[in-house]
Amino acid sequence: MPRMESFLYLLVAIFALAIFWQSTMAAREAANVAAVEACAERGAQLLDGTVAFRQMRLQRGQDGRMGLRRTYVFDYSEDGETRRQGFVIVSGRRVEFVGLGPTLVN
Repeated sequence: MPRMESFLYLLVAIFALAIFWQSTMAAREAANVAAVEACAERGAQLLDGTVAFRQMRLQRGQDGRMGLRRTYVFDYSEDGETRRQGFVIVSGRRVEFVGLGPTLVN
């Protein structure tokens, strides 16, 4: 019987990893969309075409449940020459904040 228990633990671990991966991809996609929209609103150009993962930590949500808060960064340019860095903070799959330079957009 120990082999069956080990197999079940392995299945649970694989399932948990798949859920985490899917959640991470959804959060990154939300961050990409938010970065593109923020740059378009400001008339800036999103450089490199995507966001990059910076940080992840646990956070208690408004409903009291624990969740993941992820921070993504991206580079943008307002004049085509100067490279600046913005950020997107995503809690779960919801975008909380978008920042371009010293300006908080969302």
